[in-house]
Amino acid sequence: MDKEKIKKYFDDRAQEKRVGRHTRYYHEHVNRLVASRVPANARVLEVGIGAFPAVGSVRPSRGVGIDLSPEMVLRAKKKYPQFEFYVMDADDIRLNEKFDYIIISDVVGFLPDVQHAFQELKKVSHPQTKVIVTYYNYLWEPILKLAEFLRLKRPSPIQNWLTAHDKANFLYLGDFEVITRGYELLMPAHVPLLSLFVNRYIARLPLVRKLGLVQYVVARPLPGERKEYAVSVVIPARNERGNIEDAVNRMPMLGKHTEIIFVEGHSSDGTREEIERVRGAYPEKDIKLFIQDGKGKGDAVRKGFANASGEVLMILDADLTVRPEDLPKFYEAIASGKAEFVSGSRLIYPLEGQAMRFLNLVGNKFFSVAFSWLLDQRIKDTLCGTKVLFKKDYERIAAGRAHFGDFDPFGDFDLLFGASCLNLKIVELPIRYQARVYGTTNISRWSHGWLLLKMVFFAMKKIKFT
Repeated sequence: MDKEKIKKYFDDRAQEKRVGRHTRYYHEHVNRLVASRVPANARVLEVGIGAFPAVGSVRPSRGVGIDLSPEMVLRAKKKYPQFEFYVMDADDIRLNEKFDYIIISDVVGFLPDVQHAFQELKKVSHPQTKVIVTYYNYLWEPILKLAEFLRLKRPSPIQNWLTAHDKANFLYLGDFEVITRGYELLMPAHVPLLSLFVNRYIARLPLVRKLGLVQYVVARPLPGERKEYAVSVVIPARNERGNIEDAVNRMPMLGKHTEIIFVEGHSSDGTREEIERVRGAYPEKDIKLFIQDGKGKGDAVRKGFANASGEVLMILDADLTVRPEDLPKFYEAIASGKAEFVSGSRLIYPLEGQAMRFLNLVGNKFFSVAFSWLLDQRIKDTLCGTKVLFKKDYERIAAGRAHFGDFDPFGDFDLLFGASCLNLKIVELPIRYQARVYGTTNISRWSHGWLLLKMVFFAMKKIKFT
């Protein structure tokens, strides 16, 4: 592809009196999509700013844009003086800094070497960097050509033919892996009320969504070398006296140091006294006890995480239906860099005996389908109690908790919502779910199930139908 022709095309566009008058609605929608994926105060680089820089729609602590077109750069500098813009080729990025998010919006079609351009991104990426790529769905090619013929869209140079699979493959060749992908925008032209309804609701329904004009992917750098971390295992415990010593005895050493944090929930069976006894009986182990302030597992997990000293945070249910012996698998997944958030899945291996009642199983499968659609990531088991993440990521989730509210009794949805909004690499780890050997469950199928169902509808509003 001739770079000089591409440069002239965008230089000419930048000098139009009403640049993008027919496509403004489309570009504004794409920019809102990008902004919904970029947390506030991140360091953001946009590669190929065009006439509608996406960096102008986010709230970065530092915003930088590059473009092959000097006229587009000049235009962006006038419109967004708070950011920095440079004339620079995506094939040769010359910036001596790292960014948290890199935006490549409607650019890959013009790149002469997509693989090389993605490889260039490594220069400005750190291990937690996220790359957001948007491009048009090639199913729309005949419609777009018709729009050009009818002068509803400015004619553009012939672009690369890239499917969603092609983009993922190029990213992989450039040492990135796709975290999530999706589709947007069924009506790229603005029709009052109708466009809003169709693009906010209809376009995001299962099956229909794949007809959207806009394809997007979010990717991260492939894992680097394995590291060792200190680990805090938080064990919420209410009426679990018979499982306390077993949990400590069976707890493996994890990483550089293993801290065991019990959060006791005002038990009536002597659980608190048992934790104190076990802590005295095993002085060689780092065991801490905190008394829960509120109610519910979610509240207990938050208290444990707030008092944890480890770099990696784990949740282990005190009923030991997930075996402590399986925790090294969770640790390995996050220490190796293969995951940024690890969630247990109980629905792969056969369930032991009475490990899960039939209605609970049906409910889990329903929430699995709902969450996979909500988060654009395959989640088979949303309610497995064992979840693992970095403390630094949890602190960012906690800082943004007000966006979703504070009514999750278990904490599972709260963590999954937060991990998705931060574009963390979520990996499910299959475990063999065991039957409880002491006590009874603290879960109410009907009241808690209804509350979780309300949370799904709440998340639809906050995540899907925004």
